[in-house]
Amino acid sequence: MISFDGFVAARAPALLRFAYLLCGDRHLAEDMLQEVLARGYRRWDRIASSGPPEAYLRRAVLREYLSWRRRRASTEAVVADVPDRAGARHLEDELAVRDEMWALLATLPRTQRAVLVLRYYLDLPDSDIADLLGCAVPTVRVTAMRALTALRGQLSPSPVTEARNG
Repeated sequence: MISFDGFVAARAPALLRFAYLLCGDRHLAEDMLQEVLARGYRRWDRIASSGPPEAYLRRAVLREYLSWRRRRASTEAVVADVPDRAGARHLEDELAVRDEMWALLATLPRTQRAVLVLRYYLDLPDSDIADLLGCAVPTVRVTAMRALTALRGQLSPSPVTEARNG
C-alpha cells in the first residue's frame, strides 16, 4: 500500500491540474485540493485499501467543486498584474482565444462544465464520467450536448467564418 506522502508527492500535481480545469482559478483549485487531501489524510488507510486512491480523490475534488459550499467563493475573481514584456503576436492571439474559452466555460452551469472538463481535458469515456457524477451515461451525453450548444451559441464568429459567410 502506498503511503499518503508518497501519493501526494506523485499525484498531487495531476489532481491540482484537474481542480484548476474545473474552476479556472489556481488559488481556488489549491484550496479545493487542500480540503480534499486534508479529509483524505484522515481516512487514508481505508481509501488506499479500497481501490485506486487517485480515482477516489478525483471524485472528491469533483464533488468539492460541485458542492454548494464553494459557490460563493467561485464568484471571486483574482486579477494578476499584466507582465511588461511584449510577446509575439501569435502568443497574444493564443492567449486571447484561451481567455475567451475560460470566459465561456465560466458561464456554464457547474455540472455542464464538469462534464466538458472530464470529457475533453481528461479524455474520460462517458461511462467513467457517469460514475464520477453518479448519473446515467445518457445523462452525461445530454449534458455535454447542452453545454456544447450553449458554448456554440456564445462563440463570436471567427474571421474565417465571416469571410465564408460574407
